[in-house]
Amino acid sequence: MMDKNYKNYKRIFVIVADSLGVGELEDSSLYGDKGANTLSHLSYSKSDFHIPTLAKLGIGNITDVNNTPKNSHPLASYGKMKEISVGKDTLTGHWEIMGLKVTKKFPSFTENGFPQELIDKLEKETGHKFMGNIAASGTEIIKELGERQLETKEMIIYTSADSVLQIAASEELFPLDEIYRVCDIARKITLENPDWMVGRVIARPFIGKTKDTFTRTSNRHDYAVKPFGRTVLEEMKENDYSVISVGKIKDIFDGVGITEAYRSKSNHDGMDITIRICKEFDFTGLCFVNLVDFDALYGHRRNPVGYANCVEEFDQQLDEFINSMRADDLLIICADHGNDPTHSGTDHTREHVPLLVYNALTKATDLKVRSTFADIGATISDNFALKMPDIGTSFLKELKK
Repeated sequence: MMDKNYKNYKRIFVIVADSLGVGELEDSSLYGDKGANTLSHLSYSKSDFHIPTLAKLGIGNITDVNNTPKNSHPLASYGKMKEISVGKDTLTGHWEIMGLKVTKKFPSFTENGFPQELIDKLEKETGHKFMGNIAASGTEIIKELGERQLETKEMIIYTSADSVLQIAASEELFPLDEIYRVCDIARKITLENPDWMVGRVIARPFIGKTKDTFTRTSNRHDYAVKPFGRTVLEEMKENDYSVISVGKIKDIFDGVGITEAYRSKSNHDGMDITIRICKEFDFTGLCFVNLVDFDALYGHRRNPVGYANCVEEFDQQLDEFINSMRADDLLIICADHGNDPTHSGTDHTREHVPLLVYNALTKATDLKVRSTFADIGATISDNFALKMPDIGTSFLKELKK
């Protein structure tokens, strides 16, 4: 007899391969992203690129991938999804996956840095001085300004092409609690003025004594704005379903709708945690995973070979995860935007994202091109018989035993 709490699948695992886009969207030219294809381009950066698990699932049926032909008998249902929200950032992509359409871009400060008024207010309320205030690579700016910070105790403030305010500070100079306190204040200040309301404030602690030894630690912490509307996560939590987050999911949703959270130090660690949850946790609901290394370590740094190696490592752990799945588990693999490591600049790229949906007893089908990322959220809601989000179409009935 079927459990009253779900239709087909007791546990749903959604793994977001952060930035693993699969080809330009129709409006990509408006974002300067014509021709972008993250997965395809990174795959050809490495002649022996090898992803057997994803190949078996059907990733080669979605886009052109080196050494990965189309699979006439894929194990997973496959397709790709369009983004209907404006922008191409982390918050926008994840929020749309869970049923929210973002219609206004979060402000960015790439050209001129943050307004002096904001800096003055931040210095007054935190009691710290700040330096930098430019768009920069996080690893490069600590090389440039880290030694000065150790001498002057000024914190480093910077941004990027994303809607972010980032504060880099040495853990050996400032206690973590103090770094987080400063970021809390920065978050409060940016929420007071709509023109300053960046999507995320990010604490970027590092260690080291010289520019050659500075290294960012795993104590990063994101302070996101709260979702502006009700998400599938909230609906699940309020109806007593589990919503387990792995990685930065909790930060992306500012904790809203999360019942249990596990931070991760890397993609590998995030998959290890997810595999352990799959093997050991008995729950009814969702495990929502973000693997950020693809984006943070390789996409933004325009390192296609590093990105390719990272995808191969994920592929190996994915095999272990799949072998741990139960008969009534559903796996959904997707992304939140692109970040083509062969593209110009260091920004995300406006792309379709992959959709792979696997259950051992479910027949594979072509899910085609979905009109919004929110089809995932709609499918989760449908499976647990919850109120459907305002956007998205469930593909649950297309997944046939």
